Amino acid sequence: MPPDHPAAAPRDARHDGWNTLRRFLPYLWPADRPALRLNIIGAVLLVLAAKAVTLALPFAYKRAVDSMALKASEAVFEIAFAFVLAYALGRFTGVLFDNLRNIVFERVGQEATRQLAEDVFARLHRLSMRFHLARRTGEVTKVIERGTKSIDVMLYFMLFNIAPTVIELTAVAVIFWFHFGAGLVAATALAVVAYVLVTRWITEWRTALREQMNRLDGQALGRAVDSLLNYETVKYFNAEPREEARYAQATRAYADAAIKSENSLGLLNIAQALITNLLMAGAMGYTVWGWSRGQYSVGDLVFVNTYLTQLFRPLDMLGMVYRTIRQGLIDMAEMFRLMDTEVEVRDAPGAPALVVRQPTLTFDNVVFGYEPDRTILKGLSFEVPAGHQVALVGPSGAGKSTIARLVFRFYDPWSGRILIDGQDIRAVTQSSLRAHIGIVPQDSVLFNDTIGYNIAYGRDGAGPEEVEAAARASALTGLIERLPAGFDTEVGERGLKLSGGEKQRVAIARTLVKNPPILLLDEATSALDTRTEQDILATLHSVAEGRTSLSIAHRLSTIADADTILVLNDGQLEESGNHADLLRRGGLYAEMWARQAEAVEEYGEAAQ
Repeated sequence: MPPDHPAAAPRDARHDGWNTLRRFLPYLWPADRPALRLNIIGAVLLVLAAKAVTLALPFAYKRAVDSMALKASEAVFEIAFAFVLAYALGRFTGVLFDNLRNIVFERVGQEATRQLAEDVFARLHRLSMRFHLARRTGEVTKVIERGTKSIDVMLYFMLFNIAPTVIELTAVAVIFWFHFGAGLVAATALAVVAYVLVTRWITEWRTALREQMNRLDGQALGRAVDSLLNYETVKYFNAEPREEARYAQATRAYADAAIKSENSLGLLNIAQALITNLLMAGAMGYTVWGWSRGQYSVGDLVFVNTYLTQLFRPLDMLGMVYRTIRQGLIDMAEMFRLMDTEVEVRDAPGAPALVVRQPTLTFDNVVFGYEPDRTILKGLSFEVPAGHQVALVGPSGAGKSTIARLVFRFYDPWSGRILIDGQDIRAVTQSSLRAHIGIVPQDSVLFNDTIGYNIAYGRDGAGPEEVEAAARASALTGLIERLPAGFDTEVGERGLKLSGGEKQRVAIARTLVKNPPILLLDEATSALDTRTEQDILATLHSVAEGRTSLSIAHRLSTIADADTILVLNDGQLEESGNHADLLRRGGLYAEMWARQAEAVEEYGEAAQ
């Protein structure tokens, strides 16, 4: 088995902002989707229209207040009332434009999220078995979840908060310059710069805390998933308190980090409120002072208050927006690094599909190991002729299961070749290679779906008749007839609602549906009782007729009738021949046979 190394700690994502944005922009502005581009343009135009209306509102408000400051009359009433109606209509129009913008843009966000999620999912399936054995499933799914969820929020804030805020700041500066002079413009600019800097400094600190929270959250989820997937093992060893303690340790660490993060948010809000209210007090105080000198009207106080209130609204959100975008960049950078994980096993450029006329399998001086300092197969060579049933036996650690992984090209050998019908499997596409090979593994893992779904999974498009025929051939008919839901019976996560033998029979049926020219049987009957084992062996023998059949076995009695038996020891071929020949030689196979026969005899005596 390949060693299970812990996943490497994630690199610091805070410095990947621009690179992440460059990777992200094609999803926002897809070259092959002109309709989505039109949606973005329409949304931007609605943003500009909404901002123009918002900037005009304080003028209407000021005119209404100034009109009311005059001596009341019918004409003054009509003017003031008209400005009040204009103000109310403007507010409604701004809300209308904002919501139309959201409606127009919604498809863009959802399409970007969908496309990126599909790309990540496809990439994960292309990564090697080494990657999937080293990474924790809970942590990987959390990275994908956080990365894809951040897309829609980031799109919204980048297009509809940051850009409009810059436009509004510029417009307010111009209006203040002509209406109040350079002093108020300078004070507003100073306050905005101070606000942005304070927000950035504190948010950078909070970002580090957030990264720690993400790491601890992923650790807690990974421990929970591992523990629940190994529910039976936990029960076997009475380890519930141990598992609860491990999970509690992770959740306590996450809670401590979350407290620090929330406290830092309070500090940020206090600093932002201090800056904005100092500016409000100074600007309104300046207006009152100008009013006392006859420079400004009563409406100017409302005018400056309305503009600063409108300006503070996006500024108040700026901290949250900055934090969200920074966190989104961190989550997306982590997801993009997941996508950038090197694919260990690749198709050669322009590789053709495997064409099998004679399903022969050949190992030609194959050398391989999972780690550089540990060689598993040491120049292994053998050939399995078409239509022959060949068995692989040997002590644990001899490399039997490694051979199955190499045949499926989950790994590539360090040297030597693996040939199918004379074609090097590294020179053909992986998809066509695996389409010609079927396997019944020792540990049969099923999808959390129905029995019928799991059997039909053997071949895309398999019909009910093929599923039923495969179930009969794998001795599943009796079980299915006893179940009220029949083929629609749910098997549970990893097939845990079925017994070991039932799962194995479903796996055999799934392979029968695939109907491949080459069969790999990795301890295919290890979880079956003796009676069912004989039925399944008879089925497998009939299915193997005219095919290349390679059986990896521990119980020698299950492969005694194989055409050829290959005996592996320490990654090398030590013996080969049929059952009778190997017994006559008195070598490793004969020794293994004697030991198993002795164990069976002792078991029989104990039973008596």
